[in-house]
Amino acid sequence: MPATRPGEWLNADSGIGLGLEDVAPGTFNMSIPTDRYTSREYAEREREAIWMRVWQVAGRVDDLPKVGDWKRYEIAGQSYVVVRGKDEKLRGFVNACRHRGNMLCTNNTGNAKRGFLCQYHLWSYDLEGRLRGVLRESLSGQVDKGDNSLLEVSVDTFGGFVFLNPDPNAQPLRDYLGAEVIELLEPYHLDQMTTVMDVREPLDCNWKVVMDAFEEGYHINGIHPQLLAVLNIDPATTRYRFFTDHSVAVAPFEVQGAGAQKQVDGIMALPETFPGTAAVIPRFQELVAPYQGGDGDIAFPEGVTARGLLQQATRDTLTAMGLDVSGLTDDQMSDNQGWVLFPNFFMTVRAGECHIIMAVPHPDGDPNRCIWHVSSYMFLPPEHAAAFRAELIEVEEPGSYKYFEALHQDYVQMPRQQKGLRNNRLDHMSLVKEEVVIGHFHSVVDRYMTDAAAK
Repeated sequence: MPATRPGEWLNADSGIGLGLEDVAPGTFNMSIPTDRYTSREYAEREREAIWMRVWQVAGRVDDLPKVGDWKRYEIAGQSYVVVRGKDEKLRGFVNACRHRGNMLCTNNTGNAKRGFLCQYHLWSYDLEGRLRGVLRESLSGQVDKGDNSLLEVSVDTFGGFVFLNPDPNAQPLRDYLGAEVIELLEPYHLDQMTTVMDVREPLDCNWKVVMDAFEEGYHINGIHPQLLAVLNIDPATTRYRFFTDHSVAVAPFEVQGAGAQKQVDGIMALPETFPGTAAVIPRFQELVAPYQGGDGDIAFPEGVTARGLLQQATRDTLTAMGLDVSGLTDDQMSDNQGWVLFPNFFMTVRAGECHIIMAVPHPDGDPNRCIWHVSSYMFLPPEHAAAFRAELIEVEEPGSYKYFEALHQDYVQMPRQQKGLRNNRLDHMSLVKEEVVIGHFHSVVDRYMTDAAAK
């Protein structure tokens, strides 16, 4: 039977999602060579095979609200600028003057309503990238303005995110994401969410260590024991979908077999780790109250669970705030789905909020370092959005920014893994079956690297 809503794929009887038992041995690469994390030569090949070929998130549409607003995006030694034109369209250009290659935009953001002016020899360009002015043009000789526009790069948007692809022959973004991915993500209305945290910081590990860390729940017992009160990590209940380049996985937000009081206590503690749940707690408490006795103890009748009440509280709260959640299932009210959009975009998303982890190679080319970028987004009524909107924080002193608990635990762990990976005798990592998303991710890496080598 076809799913009535995209989120119905989670149901085991839908015939769409996979359980671990459905992933046959050998489907994905589960033995990962360690040199891909530590070798400078591998990193250089990866630059051409992956980073110069794929769509990657360069920011949010909200970053560029006005005509002339621009932001710089840099990856693997390449610099680009994304700008909003007079026609309101977003365009991307190589961040270099066509005269002598001088960088046009040296800051991270700005406004160029009158166009771009190269400060070296004062050549000027309009917001569509056309060369408009040349200093002492009558003496410039054979310069053809029509042949010296800024070099354009592909830019498109989805879910409120701005994507950029350095490849001059890039396929359309929607083809890269795929129709199924788009259908599954559209009901969350990501484009209506407001940035409430935005932090970028150098980290002493390879960018793929960051991706690996967030692609599995196998480490929760060791690194995030506080999550065990609400997050069921029973591999038998986790569901997966794998696409050509991307994937999604979800484990229910639930402690199976726990009593009513423990279930409620776990949900009441959620805001400490997932701040977006704070707005839902008052409604959740209202729904729990009828089941609370005079002694304060909670008892649920057959068919009532704290999980179900959390789902109802979330739907009620978001609907009252003005978000259309009719396209989302009850599971999507409570459960964070973990999305991997290749190569470096990891997102946990539930109704009304999402959290993004991205990582890119460090500009100095050292494979043992990266830049990680973490951000959180929430649905907020327009009248409240501005008060909670967060600007980008660039962290210069390691450890000076205080992440929320679970994120800080990963922040501390990842450099420890990188140090271990640098041991020469450790030539590979051996993944367990629960880490199948990592296996899929590295199988995609392998394909890109192999395809590039064959050309």
